[in-house]
Amino acid sequence: MGLAGFLALFGIGTEKKSAGPRGTAASRAAAAKSAAGQSPASHDSRSAADEKQARDLEKSRAKLRAVRGRNKIDIWKRYEPIRSSISGTMSSFYMAREKAGGAIVGLKVLDPKKCAPIEGRYKGLGKPPEGEIGAQILGPNIVKTIDWGITTEGAAFVVEEFLDGALLHALLSKKEPLTPSQRLDLVRQAAGALESVHRAGFVHRDICPRNYILCSDGRLVLFDFGLTVPDKPVFLQPGNRIGTPNYMAPEVVRRRQADKRLDIFSLGVTAYEICTLSLPWPRGTTGRTALQHDSSPPDDIRTFWPQIPPALATAIMACIEADPARRPASCEDFLTRVAKVTIE
Repeated sequence: MGLAGFLALFGIGTEKKSAGPRGTAASRAAAAKSAAGQSPASHDSRSAADEKQARDLEKSRAKLRAVRGRNKIDIWKRYEPIRSSISGTMSSFYMAREKAGGAIVGLKVLDPKKCAPIEGRYKGLGKPPEGEIGAQILGPNIVKTIDWGITTEGAAFVVEEFLDGALLHALLSKKEPLTPSQRLDLVRQAAGALESVHRAGFVHRDICPRNYILCSDGRLVLFDFGLTVPDKPVFLQPGNRIGTPNYMAPEVVRRRQADKRLDIFSLGVTAYEICTLSLPWPRGTTGRTALQHDSSPPDDIRTFWPQIPPALATAIMACIEADPARRPASCEDFLTRVAKVTIE
């Protein structure tokens, strides 16, 4: 939003002129800004410059996207597959070696036929491909995207850092209790990763333990952006029932307009599972499972972990509220709520 739009929300700069020794509200605001060395004109100029810079950046990305789409790559001339690993429902994943430099990387190759129905929903909207999205999301708990493009067979591919570790889902499925301090640490790291996604201007749409890896160095890393879209209403319209049922927000399964708070819900279910090795609702594998998320109350997290710090319990339970307005407004809000939690 430009400065003029921001001011208009507060009725500034839209009043009719009126006589009087003190002048209009707009003139008083202008005088105050001038006194501070920041005139309305300079603010408007800076706002216009920022908007132009954003447009230019998007044009540059669109050109890069077009070039990468035309210049197809024979990935098997560049990379030597070492072994298959963690293949998803719409892609194959390989541990691979770069032939030129010998670096070990993660190579994800998407299945065009399986991806087409999902990507087709955004035709004409300028949705970036997965590799471009990943390259824009940065943070200590985010997998690093090294390269992306189209193979000579017409499949999209993404080259990432290879993560040495275990899926969070696999660790939780073993039902081996984590120490209380480990639970708190993993919850904070999971939230930190999602905060990086939102800060970059995207909505993940599939936050769940299957998309986190606990690395050997103790980092919890979010690594899959296959369903991620820009944080704009047009990409989150009713009807896009996408995600993992056990972690899916009610507004998604009910086909309502959504926003980034759908990720907050999924984060809450993930955090609940980290802390208890259980889910707030009975586990299932279909969309019918997610219908419970606003039709029956969740089990209180204290049932499974009576000694959970109150602030942590309250924050997690707030995330899984059926009404998005009752959830933390952002990951930053959630992290603030649990910032002072300590576990001996």
